[in-house]
Amino acid sequence: MSNFDPSVPQTYQPPTDPHKLSNQDKDFVVQFWGVRGLIATPGSNTSRYGGNTACVEIYVAGKRLIFDGGTGLRCLGKEWEKRQTTLEAHLFFTNSQSNRLQGFPFFAPAFIGDNTFHIYGIAATNGASIKQCLGDQMLQPNFPFPLQIMQSELQFYNLLPNQALKIDDVTITTALINQNQKSLGYRVSWQDFNIAYVTDLSACSDESEIADISKLIAGVDLLIANAAYTALTPRSQQETEFYWQTAVDLASTVGVKRLIVSHHHPDDRDELLDKMQIELKAAFPNALLAYEGLSLVVGEM
Repeated sequence: MSNFDPSVPQTYQPPTDPHKLSNQDKDFVVQFWGVRGLIATPGSNTSRYGGNTACVEIYVAGKRLIFDGGTGLRCLGKEWEKRQTTLEAHLFFTNSQSNRLQGFPFFAPAFIGDNTFHIYGIAATNGASIKQCLGDQMLQPNFPFPLQIMQSELQFYNLLPNQALKIDDVTITTALINQNQKSLGYRVSWQDFNIAYVTDLSACSDESEIADISKLIAGVDLLIANAAYTALTPRSQQETEFYWQTAVDLASTVGVKRLIVSHHHPDDRDELLDKMQIELKAAFPNALLAYEGLSLVVGEM
């Protein structure tokens, strides 16, 4: 526990980076397009950190990887449209809940015939594949156009925990990080650099899950994790530590070099996140709350 006193006025101002395409002259870049959990929350109360749901872009060794397809995916797609060139990318889903998928029907590059997207995910809690889940949300009356109207080449892959796949010289390793939600975490490895993306941590994980998560994230240069909250439980605005303590404890135990906490609760206003940022850094100095537009170069952090 840190000595943070919420009664003492403190402010934290995240840099105001505009949305922009990841810098292609760097070998390993991470950019955040959506940092909110559960449901998109646009408005003046979330304007600095952002209200789009989960979407992270990783540009590594000339490959474009996307993790989760929340409403931030639409913003990423609008930027990619400006490139006016053929695109190929790999899209990895944590699970098949709506906040991870809801941006996919609005992902403009998927409607362009020359583009190719490789789409990966674990079977949902009801056994449906990632292709089924993405297709179902685009059926009437939920959406006016079916998945089949997307003219790009879509290739689907069913993933399992403890699996490793290679995209040229980039390795992506999976682990089951939340059994109840059938959620995968990912480790992206290239040369001597490693990033872990585990954004469905639970404060109630059992020993087996903790062991798998710890193995996946051990020693990474950058861990992207969620603040573990119970969404339907009343939350105290004065006691915020619980909501990121799980990520801090794991990062501290296994030698994570830098921690980014994302997937913010819809009720968390910018002012509360400012306070959480100060306390988070007191507990883990090389930590930061994610905000839309945040861009990091691995190896230069």
